[in-house]
Amino acid sequence: MNVFKRTVRRMVGGRTVRQKTLKRDIECGGVALHSGDLVNMRICAAAPNSGIRFRRTDRVSSINEIDARYDNVVDTRLCTTIANEYEVKVSTIEHLMAALSGSEIDNAVVELDGEEVPVMDGSAAPFIALIERAGIIEQNLPRKTIRILRTVSVQDGSKFLKFEPADRAVINLEIDFDCESIGRQSLAVPISKAAFHDDVANARTFGFLHEVQALRAAGLARGGSLENAVVLSGGKVLNEEGLRHSDEFVRHKILDCIGDLYLAGAPIIGAVSGSCSGHALNNALLVALFEIEDAWAWETAEEDVPFDTNTWEAEPALMRA
Repeated sequence: MNVFKRTVRRMVGGRTVRQKTLKRDIECGGVALHSGDLVNMRICAAAPNSGIRFRRTDRVSSINEIDARYDNVVDTRLCTTIANEYEVKVSTIEHLMAALSGSEIDNAVVELDGEEVPVMDGSAAPFIALIERAGIIEQNLPRKTIRILRTVSVQDGSKFLKFEPADRAVINLEIDFDCESIGRQSLAVPISKAAFHDDVANARTFGFLHEVQALRAAGLARGGSLENAVVLSGGKVLNEEGLRHSDEFVRHKILDCIGDLYLAGAPIIGAVSGSCSGHALNNALLVALFEIEDAWAWETAEEDVPFDTNTWEAEPALMRA
């Protein structure tokens, strides 16, 4: 049983989609969520087939690069952290990775003079704005995608996340918090550039005041504030401006999932569904997928007809694992 009742067939013989990178390098600076340090970041163009790579400019140049890949993930407790064989790390990469995925950037080098990606406003929107200012160019090699051929799932108690074969890249997540302002929320959206920009990109990270206080006591979340996160206390949102969407919380979980799944090294064509999942299950699902050789296949990306949201309807209830 598929997550979506109706799908749209892919065009046969469409124009081959080419890889993309930035037209020019772009810089920004911002506060790191956990250390509270000011971090300078530059997103640079990169050659075809090089993928997304992070470069720590504050470390020795011969050991300072880390490929943005699922098998380089070393920590998923509060964010997604990757590291290389020399234990050089970059953390809180998920919002930037989501922006690169949502902007269809295949190749880029992200230079940082610290261990964390700046949190900006807690969403992917500032990174989207940077990418748009830099401009996007096509490269001379075709874009590769990863097509899901078999259902693959991971589970942690009642939490689960799964891939299923589908004609389109779609995501359907549910969250459930014992909090008046959140409660149970679910949302299904196509994983496309338009849907990401319109429905997901500006959804902010969120947390509870008592958790923030505990993290700070442990030397973490020093850069967290109402400027870069939705903070809740006693079931209420503390941010004066309120929420950007009534269901901003599940939208941000979708944002995180899209960013984490881009660590596959290419866009994934299939249906993603889950309940109460997070960074750990996002990474575990990629590990499980690539352990099963016949569960996926490389494909050359071809242009499709525009995705018409009037042609599909999400199932009202998520299929349980």
